[in-house]
Amino acid sequence: MKRRKVLGLLAASPAIMRSAAAQTDDWAKVVEDAKKEGKLLIYTASIGSPFHRTVIKAFESKYDIKVDLLEARASEVRERVRVEQSAGRFLGDLHHNGATTTGLMQRDGNFQPRGFIPNVKNIESPYEADDVRIPAEVISYCLLINKNIVKPADEPKSWKDLLDPRWTGKILSDDYRALGGGAVFFVVMQNTFGREFHEKLAAQKPSFSRDIQNSERRTARGEFPLYLPFSLQNLNNLKGLPVKAIVPAEGRPYIRFDLSTLKNAPHPNAARLFMNHYLEIDSQLVFANAGYNPVVKDVVEKTLPEIRPLLATKAMGTTDYTKQDEMLALAKEIYK
Repeated sequence: MKRRKVLGLLAASPAIMRSAAAQTDDWAKVVEDAKKEGKLLIYTASIGSPFHRTVIKAFESKYDIKVDLLEARASEVRERVRVEQSAGRFLGDLHHNGATTTGLMQRDGNFQPRGFIPNVKNIESPYEADDVRIPAEVISYCLLINKNIVKPADEPKSWKDLLDPRWTGKILSDDYRALGGGAVFFVVMQNTFGREFHEKLAAQKPSFSRDIQNSERRTARGEFPLYLPFSLQNLNNLKGLPVKAIVPAEGRPYIRFDLSTLKNAPHPNAARLFMNHYLEIDSQLVFANAGYNPVVKDVVEKTLPEIRPLLATKAMGTTDYTKQDEMLALAKEIYK
């Protein structure tokens, strides 16, 4: 039985080798055609990101392809694509946005299949690609504490530690009833611990704010001992302040950003080449050192020592765009 299985694998190996060779030849043609196209237009919800621009500049330098960006809020990007495509105007090549908005647009038929991309094989779990989109980078959420107020022995070790009476009236938080980090936190805690967790957290009387940067500073000033959910990508902005990021034992809620090729993209080969470039270790390392979780293997161990332990924590869970309205309604029901 084993001998027949080995012989079968040997017989299949030439076909496998031919397939791999064909893909290599095809990819060389993609690179050639992308250079001929010479330009790329990306619609992105990552407004003003210096890390995004660093990766883009490396791409432009390597392939001599000019990249233009259209930056707007997630909902504004979605609406622009809808209006343009409804009018038969196909201007953009790539879409870079959160997984929720990307999922809604994929459902609405705004994208086309991405085609073979070599570096997709390096994507690590739980991040996955499909035939339309690839994961780009990950925003991870944790806790931010004021080190002058919260003693090491009192630091939350579990998300359930937030329910300790000591934190009543002392939690500053994003609003769980609106889209954003607060909604991501709400969904992941609901999926992990159930409604009882949120009912007990609501009894802690968290103070909601939609001003994220100010919330981080308020925590640093000592107005609140604890703020959640804190985005790891903002940690570099708080250097020198008496704060500490903590990922509880269960892990970190996260939201993934995706790259997808827009329908009837004028420069489809350049789009594919950029997606492959985005999954290079050097590109992912730019984001990882900035506090984003990378989506490919062999990156975390190369990151800066101060961020590495936080990035190496477990990915706890994320949102599901098909249940977005349901979850927002539930949050409004619990947190009144």
